[in-house]
Amino acid sequence: LDTDMGPVIDPAAQTRLEDYISNAQEAGRLIYRGPGPDAGAQGYFVPPAIIGIENLFELKGENFGPVLHVLRYDAGKLESLLDQVNGLGYGLTLGIHSRIEQRAQYIRDRVRVGNVYVNRNMVGAVVGVQPFGGCGLSGTGPKAGGPYYLLRFATEQTCTVNTAAIGGNASLLAL
Repeated sequence: LDTDMGPVIDPAAQTRLEDYISNAQEAGRLIYRGPGPDAGAQGYFVPPAIIGIENLFELKGENFGPVLHVLRYDAGKLESLLDQVNGLGYGLTLGIHSRIEQRAQYIRDRVRVGNVYVNRNMVGAVVGVQPFGGCGLSGTGPKAGGPYYLLRFATEQTCTVNTAAIGGNASLLAL
């Protein structure tokens, strides 16, 4: 019934997104632009936009803001599309909406992203309960949150030394 749309992080992000959306509009790719914030709203707001694209490689980076890209594709070319997704190098989040469970599982298993959401919204991971983090250019390592978070920072290593080969005196190894 209503949508709560918060601001973006700073004026630079706001300008970057507005420029991006303006360029899409000039190129005839803007499908929809939502209303702006209520009068008196404080913050760096960007009204939501839906932009149509023909190819994933039109995306030159991540856009952290209320921008939804729509790409129509031939169902017989799903494999090629998934190759494009993986070829972008980014991999934070992928949303899949499908009534065909096997297709959703196939896509999930095929893409290299940190988070996959199936038939649900793609925001709102609960820190400490649902791990969140990306892959490739969208990731920096362990996911934030979740019960195994601390273990992602640990690297187990076993080292064995043949002490007989160095005279059998293991105390020398401590030096």
